[in-house]
Amino acid sequence: MKEHLIGIIGCGAMGAGIAQVAAVAGHPVVVYDNNAAALQKAQEKLSATLHKLQDKGKLAHAQAVLSRVSFSSQLDALSGSFLVVEAIVEQLAIKKEVFASLEHKVSETCILATNTSSLSVTAIAAACHRPERVIGLHFFNPPPLMALVEVVPALQTHPELVDTSKELMQAWGKIPVVAKDTPGFIVNRVARPFYGEALRIYEEGIADIATIDWAMTTLGGFRMGPFTLMDYIGHDVNYVVTESVFQSFFCDPRYKPSFSQKRLLEAGWLGRKSGRGFYDYSEGQPLPEPLRDEVLGQKIVDRVLAMLINEAVDAKYLGIATATDLELAMTRGVNYPKGLLAWCNEWGPGNVLHLLDTLYSNYGEDRYRASVALRKTIG
Repeated sequence: MKEHLIGIIGCGAMGAGIAQVAAVAGHPVVVYDNNAAALQKAQEKLSATLHKLQDKGKLAHAQAVLSRVSFSSQLDALSGSFLVVEAIVEQLAIKKEVFASLEHKVSETCILATNTSSLSVTAIAAACHRPERVIGLHFFNPPPLMALVEVVPALQTHPELVDTSKELMQAWGKIPVVAKDTPGFIVNRVARPFYGEALRIYEEGIADIATIDWAMTTLGGFRMGPFTLMDYIGHDVNYVVTESVFQSFFCDPRYKPSFSQKRLLEAGWLGRKSGRGFYDYSEGQPLPEPLRDEVLGQKIVDRVLAMLINEAVDAKYLGIATATDLELAMTRGVNYPKGLLAWCNEWGPGNVLHLLDTLYSNYGEDRYRASVALRKTIG
């Protein structure tokens, strides 16, 4: 497959990153964008990145990889592609317009993929005359470093395309998991409570930001606390995905966004990229110290973890993904300390259910409803 041309639409961080992955895997790559200045900047950045990897001994021949990548502001440049991956702004109308135009520029056998993180792949496919060749390939940022790729067939996708896509992603050194075309797919659905419940605990005044982050890393074993991670991702991305998932689920309170995070977005405090988010990243500004109270910390961990487990159990019950792919997505893909289904079995489904029922009783909110699968497990 290495001789197959890979087309990329969009030269932002995601598009350029996917282009790098494909080129390193040996493919000729064409990156299309209608912004010539952005293309030039992306080309310069890719060259610098590849040479830096070569200097560190992580890449043998930077120039050889770079020579396989071309940049064009003409959509016709993608005409010979085996696969085209769209990685542009997360707006359904714009994506549909691009796919409708693209379809007439490529061969009938070309695979058309969208890197959407939260939009309906089925809706995007519907813009095409041949929707059966459209599929979701959701890479995570940054694509060269993050192993996970969610393979998301649309309702119209030809079944054979799933296996073809998985094989290609494996050839690129990625870990593909298959997800049903529902809001958030696997990761952005299952991981929502990591942010949402931490925000709720903070807004209720139970613990401050630093303490919640400390609890989730030191006691919970997560690599980053939720507030550090939201700042790292950027609130222009993380909040927007939360809002999209919430609206796509017909305003299910389990996915309700937070005013605290929305206000940061409104202020332009986007996190590390802007120098300020939940934390102040100004030079010389010390980060706040947490309250290292293990009793309080364990309550925080248990509450967030119960909500995460509930999402994973529910995703399996509703057929969003297989148990194997759910565990792969959350451990190998986004580096959770262990699979949430395994965590459920270790903790005991009855204990998870008891905590969720206690929260539901205390708050009277559907946000804390337990998955029927948990009740069936202990019933």
